[in-house]
Amino acid sequence: MSVRLRAMTVADLPRVMELEEELFAPDTWTEWMYRDELARPGTRRYLVAVDPDDRVVGYAGLIAYADEAHIATIGVTGARQGEGIGALLLDTLLAEADRRPTPVLLEVRADDAATQAFYARRGFSEIGRRPHYYPLSGADAVVMSREVRS
Repeated sequence: MSVRLRAMTVADLPRVMELEEELFAPDTWTEWMYRDELARPGTRRYLVAVDPDDRVVGYAGLIAYADEAHIATIGVTGARQGEGIGALLLDTLLAEADRRPTPVLLEVRADDAATQAFYARRGFSEIGRRPHYYPLSGADAVVMSREVRS
């Protein structure tokens, strides 16, 4: 795996938005949403995975409050999936979350069994469902949680 992680910046957003379209259309985040998230460094941590040419090939975000943390987003370009980049991004954010004594939550599309299994391998389990969670597609979400790690 020839990537390194670094903090996401506003300059990364054009490429992040390309990946949003590739991976999550029609339920993509907007550039404004990312700008808002990046403006909250006290409770947010967003990372990008970049190749040796500094091209963004993946990204992920964590929202961490005193009483709980959320994996806000994670994505890796299809051309690089299966290389462990998503696991590296997730494990890095989970290490950050583990610095607080809080559970970690996330939502994943109910029809995405592969991603649910990916999270289950990292200790997440289903705790509920959100009907029609994704507004444009109307897809349901599975809510998953990972208990506090010490």
